[in-house]
Amino acid sequence: MSIVVFGSINMDMIAQTPNLPQPGETVIGSNFMTLPGGKGANQAVATAKLGCSTYFVGRVGSDSFGKDLLRTLETFKINTGGIFIDPKISSGVAMISVEKSAENTIIVIPGANGNIDESDVNRLKLVLPKTSFLLLQLEIPLIAIETAAREAKKLGVTVMLDPAPAPDNFPNCLYPLIDIITPNRTEAEKLVKFPLNNDHSIKKAANVLLNQGVKNVIIKLGEKGAFYATQTDQCFVPSITVKAIDTVGAGDAFNGGIAAALDRGLSLKKALKWGTIAGALTTTKEGAQAALPDLATVQQFSEVGS
Repeated sequence: MSIVVFGSINMDMIAQTPNLPQPGETVIGSNFMTLPGGKGANQAVATAKLGCSTYFVGRVGSDSFGKDLLRTLETFKINTGGIFIDPKISSGVAMISVEKSAENTIIVIPGANGNIDESDVNRLKLVLPKTSFLLLQLEIPLIAIETAAREAKKLGVTVMLDPAPAPDNFPNCLYPLIDIITPNRTEAEKLVKFPLNNDHSIKKAANVLLNQGVKNVIIKLGEKGAFYATQTDQCFVPSITVKAIDTVGAGDAFNGGIAAALDRGLSLKKALKWGTIAGALTTTKEGAQAALPDLATVQQFSEVGS
């Protein structure tokens, strides 16, 4: 196996509405659906659909959502042997509101994801020696993420962290364990404690993260693409033009595209192109996992203008 994802598995409960409600306001929605999600699961599906051998370590509850979530991951040929069925708590749930402009708000109820502990890390340790990449997000306890990253570094496994949702106090000890960090603009602002409102501030934020010990910083900028920086190189990477209808899962697609390209031996700059393409294409369809593009589609778009 080439990629292992250690992270969250949720059932997304999605409400579509003409506009997002203001505090105290009730709005009439236009559609409702339940779809498999969770940043960890989304990234696993993204890499699997892009042709990577993918293993997942995490938790679901022993409820009907948990059964459905496991079944979905297995449909995408993801190895679910590292997923524990927690009998003490419900599966994770995300309550998502999507307005007509494709912007969204999300409330995550961790459920079983919040119970992840040392026993889950121990299951992860069994597969890390066979792994090239470890994908992490912040929808599971930070202590488990730190321990997982340390174990990966001991084995020379590349660690990619999507710092979402970004905590108020990100542990500084985690930065040197990260090979690639991929915050979006809002998450980067929380990490560096100042606004990113122009190119100069974006570059400044990347440098702050590099100085904390991260090897590669990639700041996701939505429809504007991304900004990439190391100690010796930096550049803006444009996205492709699409008609967005739903931005849910776009960031997970971005991470999956990067990991899949690197797993295939492509350069990081080529991987960035894969990431921006995968993220953009995901916004053209509803939902998260069903909207994630496959390998042939990303390869087709990546050849344009290359």
